[in-house]
Amino acid sequence: MKNAHLSKFYKLTVTERLELLYERGILNQDNFAALRTGSYRLDAATADRLTENVIGVFSMPMGLGLNFQINQRDYLIPMVVEEPSIIAAVSAAASRIGRSGGFTSIADTPLLLGQVQVLDLPDPHVARAELLRRKGEIVDLANEQHPNMVARGGGASDIQVFLRGSTAEHGELLVVHLIVDSRDAMGANLVNTMCEAVAPLIEEISGGRVFLRILSNFTDHALVRARAVIAVDQLKSETFSGEQVRDGIIVAHEFALMDVYRATTHNKGVMNGIDAVAIATGNDWRAIEAAAHAYAARSGRYSPLTVWSKNDNGDLVGELELPLKVGIVGGQVESNALVRIALDILGVDSAAELAQVMAAVGLAQNFAALRALSTEGIQQGHMRLHARSVAVAAGASGERFNDVVDSLVASGNIKVWKARHILESMTDPAAPAAAATAATRILHEVPDLGRTAGFGKIILFGEHSVVYGYHAIAAPIALSIRAQVTRQESGTELVIPGLVTSGNAHSAESAESAESADSDLPVRIAALIIERLGISASGMRIEVFPSLPRASGLGASAALAVAIIRGMANCFNIRLTDNEVNALAFECEQIVHGTPSGIDNTVATFGRPILFRKANGARSANFSAVTVPHPIPVIIGLTGVRSLTARTVSLVRTAWAKSPSRYDGIFEQIDGLALAGVGALERGDIAELGDLMNINHGLLNALQVSSPELETLVAIARRSGALGAKLTGGGGGGAMIAIAEPDRTVAVAGAMQLAGYTTHLTEIRAATEPPATDSTV
Repeated sequence: MKNAHLSKFYKLTVTERLELLYERGILNQDNFAALRTGSYRLDAATADRLTENVIGVFSMPMGLGLNFQINQRDYLIPMVVEEPSIIAAVSAAASRIGRSGGFTSIADTPLLLGQVQVLDLPDPHVARAELLRRKGEIVDLANEQHPNMVARGGGASDIQVFLRGSTAEHGELLVVHLIVDSRDAMGANLVNTMCEAVAPLIEEISGGRVFLRILSNFTDHALVRARAVIAVDQLKSETFSGEQVRDGIIVAHEFALMDVYRATTHNKGVMNGIDAVAIATGNDWRAIEAAAHAYAARSGRYSPLTVWSKNDNGDLVGELELPLKVGIVGGQVESNALVRIALDILGVDSAAELAQVMAAVGLAQNFAALRALSTEGIQQGHMRLHARSVAVAAGASGERFNDVVDSLVASGNIKVWKARHILESMTDPAAPAAAATAATRILHEVPDLGRTAGFGKIILFGEHSVVYGYHAIAAPIALSIRAQVTRQESGTELVIPGLVTSGNAHSAESAESAESADSDLPVRIAALIIERLGISASGMRIEVFPSLPRASGLGASAALAVAIIRGMANCFNIRLTDNEVNALAFECEQIVHGTPSGIDNTVATFGRPILFRKANGARSANFSAVTVPHPIPVIIGLTGVRSLTARTVSLVRTAWAKSPSRYDGIFEQIDGLALAGVGALERGDIAELGDLMNINHGLLNALQVSSPELETLVAIARRSGALGAKLTGGGGGGAMIAIAEPDRTVAVAGAMQLAGYTTHLTEIRAATEPPATDSTV
C-alpha cells in the first residue's frame, strides 16, 4: 500500500519529487521516464486528430493531493489545476481529517440515462402502458449494439416512461429513459448509440414520433457519498479554539443553506477539488459540473452539496452527496499518456472507486475553504501560493524564483509588475538588489484601511489654485497613517515612532512644552479632537503607526488627524459619519496650514480619487468621484527636502495680493488642466494625462513653488521615459509624481534611485464604492 504522507514534498524540486515517487514504487520505470523526459506531452499532430482546427496544445500543471486516507486506504491524488492554493489546501485538510480516521466514501452502481423524446402521440397513456409492457424488447435491442459491454456485466437494464405535460403544438410529451450500466467507461457514446437504435421501435410501439435521443448528464442514478468526522482538537488554529472553528464552519454552512449567492460559491469550492481530479483522469468535468449543480437545485431551491454538523461527542461531521459518473477506460484515457500516468498513480480499480476518491477530495476542499473563511480568512492562506504564479508570469526561474516569491509576500503586493521589478533589481548590475531594497518601496493599490486609518494623497492637478476656489484632482495612495487608541485610568499618552511628543494632549497649552514643531502639531491635533469629541475626562493611550513621510506634500498631517479621530471614535464607541470625520479633520488642518483648501482631509477621509473645489467659505467644499476604468501606475519621487505647505501657500498669497489679475490668469489655466484631466482619467488616456501634468508643472514653476531638487527629479523622470512629471502638494521640496507606460514605470523609478532619491510605486484606481457626489465638507 502506498504512503500518502510525503513529508516536505512541496520543498523538493520537480526532479527530486519524481525520484522519490520512483523510489517508493509509486511511479513505475516507464512513467518515471515519461515524466522526467516530458515524452508524455501531447504534440500538435496528435492533438489535431483529437479535435478540430488545432493551432497548438494548451498545458496546465498537474500536482499531487497528499495525505488522503479513504475507506482505510491511502491515496496520492493527481490534480490538474492552475490555482496552487487548491492542492495545498486539500492536502492540509486531508492530513487534518486523516488524524481523525480519514474519509468514508460509498458509491452507487454508476448508471447512465439515455432519453428518447416522443411527440404527436394518438393516446399518450396507452403509449406509456404499451412501452412498459414491451420494455424487454427495447432493452434487448439496446444491448445488441454493445454485446461486449453486456459480456462484462453492463449494458441496458431497464426503462422508465414519463409523461411530462403538453407541448405547444405536438400534444403530450412522453420521455423514455433508458437505464444503462457502462461499467468503468464514461459511456456517453455507448448510451447515445443505444438511444438511436431503439428510437424506431419506440415509435412503432407508441404510435408517436421520436425527436431527440441523447444521454442525460444529470446522473442521479450514480450518486456518491463521502463523510468525515473530525475531532474538535484537530480543528484549532493559533488564534482559534477547536470549538470556535467547528461552530464557525457550521455557521458558514447555515449561511449557504439560506442564501443562493453563498451556496453557489460554497459549491464552487467543492468542485475546485473534484474538477481537478476529473481533468487529471481524463473525465468530462463539464458534465460533472452540470450534474452537480442540477442536483444542488433538485428541490427547486439551489442548496449546498455538503452538510456540516456536530455529533454528540462535539466532533465536526462533514457529509457530501452528489451525482458522479466517471470512467477509467475508453478513448479519452488511451489518447492521453498523462491521463494514464495519473490513473496509475491513483491506483483505482473501478470507476466507482474513482468516484469515491473524487467525493472525498470535494469534501476536503470544502472543509479547507470553510475553515479558512471562519478563522484567519481565505486570502491569507492564498498569498504565498498566489505569489508563485505571479513570479512565474514575471519570468522568475532557477535560484531566483524563491527569492522573488519571498520578496512578493514580504511586500504584501502580489502583482506581476512588482515581481518584474524585484527580478530586475536582482539581475540589473546598475541597480543592486540591496540598494534597490533600501531606496524603494513598492506600494499596492489602496487597501481597505478600516476605521482607524487615514490615507495619504497625491494631487494630480490644481496645487495652490485650489486655495482660491478652483478645481483640483487628488487621489489616495497606499501610504497611510493608522492610529490605535486604548483607554487608561488617567492622562493621555501620544506615541509616534521616531517623533518625540510631550505634554498632556487634553490641553492645547501643554503643546508649548513640546521639544520641536513636529511634536507640537500632533499634540495640538490630538487636543482639539479630544475637545470636539467631548472626551476630555477620559484617560487614553494613542499609538500612531505611520508609513507616510512627514513634510513631503503627501498629506501626512491630514492622514494623522483622520487616523486619530477614527481611533478615538472606535475606542469610545462614538458614531461619526465620514462627513463628520472630514469636518473635524479640516479643523485640524487649520492648525497645521492656517488656510487649507480642505482637499487633503477629504482624500484622507474618503480614500478615493476626487475632483475637488472649495465653495462659499473656508469650511465648505464640493467634491465628486473621478472614474478610473483601469489602474494607472504612478511613480512618487521624494526630494528629501521638507515641504512646508503653509510657507509656500503664504508666499503665493503674498504674490497674488500684489498682482491678483496676473495670478488669477495662472489659476484659471490650471483649472482648465484639472477639468481636462478628469476626461483623461475617465478614458484611461495616460498620454494626455502626461501632457497635462507637464503643463501644470510649468505653471507651478510660474508660481515659484518648485525647487532645484524637484526640477532634477522631474527632468530625470522625463529623460527615462515618463509621459508626464510634476511636483505634487505644496512644493518647495517634498514630492513629485510621474506617469509612464506600464513597461517603463520601473525604469523611471530606477533612474531616480540611481540618482540617490527614494521612490514609491503606486496606482491611481477607482474605489469599490464611490463617494457621494457634491458632498459638503
